[in-house]
Amino acid sequence: MSWLLVFLGFSLLIVLHEAGHFVAAKATGMRVERFFLFFPPKVLSVRRGETEYGIGAIPLGGYVKITGMNPEEEFPPEVEHRAYYHQPVWKRIVVIGAGPAVNIALGFVILVAVALTSSTTVKPTVDEVLPKAPAAGVLKPGDRILAVDGQRYPGLDAEARVKRFREQVATHECAGKQVNGCIAATAVALRVLRDGRPVEVRVKPEYSAASGQAIVGFTFGSKPESVSLGTAIGRSANLGWLVVSETSKRFARIFQSSERKEISGIVGISDVGHETIGLGAASALTFLAVISLSLGLINLFPFLPLDGGHIFWSLMEKLRGERVSLRTMERASAVGIALVAVLFIIGLTNDIGRITGEGFHVR
Repeated sequence: MSWLLVFLGFSLLIVLHEAGHFVAAKATGMRVERFFLFFPPKVLSVRRGETEYGIGAIPLGGYVKITGMNPEEEFPPEVEHRAYYHQPVWKRIVVIGAGPAVNIALGFVILVAVALTSSTTVKPTVDEVLPKAPAAGVLKPGDRILAVDGQRYPGLDAEARVKRFREQVATHECAGKQVNGCIAATAVALRVLRDGRPVEVRVKPEYSAASGQAIVGFTFGSKPESVSLGTAIGRSANLGWLVVSETSKRFARIFQSSERKEISGIVGISDVGHETIGLGAASALTFLAVISLSLGLINLFPFLPLDGGHIFWSLMEKLRGERVSLRTMERASAVGIALVAVLFIIGLTNDIGRITGEGFHVR
């Protein structure tokens, strides 16, 4: 069932992206010939007016076919005034930009909705002890953390204390190089409240490459939190900006091996989506929002065949005062096609490595 939900979620993002192009094209008077979910060969279709609506067999995207998207395309004289390249530059930019804009807006709306309905604040209590972690057999669910290495941090709220507790644990490092799975040279002294009485325990944390620090191996508890619309918007904006900045950094450093390892293909994204659904509706919706934001951002990169490539050449036409030749755009599009191919290969290679190795970790 979770795999079906992942498929439906991705399909929704594609449909809404293409619907953005479709609605904008209709609104600006352009002639839309086809509106398809997925790529050919065609599985089924139906014609309504001048537009054919359908579903393709290859679930890797979708497309809207607007008359005159190719500057050298031939079409009947009576539709010439509605062809894409016979429209003002601003109309073309609106139509092309509408797809990514819908994904970005959708991602933001989902994040706001999740923040309003599912916000929680962390508690300094043990919620779950991870199996095979240093804390296994030492801590128990329900333990309330009173102090770490004697540090209680009075005067701070629960979330701030949890942050300080984590920072204190991170000071315990392995004797040599910090590598994934190495055990700290010194133990963390934990004072917890268990069954109404204080208990002292000691545990040597383990370095986690995923966390970038030493961890004991448990999750903190949480409780529901009521937030205002303004707070929800602010949190969503912060997370949205984090997605934008991290996505941009990732692609800017694509030739660094450490960054390439973080890129996932459709298999990896689907697998993470499958795991995320198991963590609850809020986590699944947040994941969908992040994918929607990333999809919108990536499509704005100024390379053909991405939407940003079409916007770039429209702006170039406006600056030059004349249309850029199809040959020039075709030669330049080789860069975009190569980039997409490289990303696909890197993502697929990483997916295969994770499937045959340690897998995809959500927690």
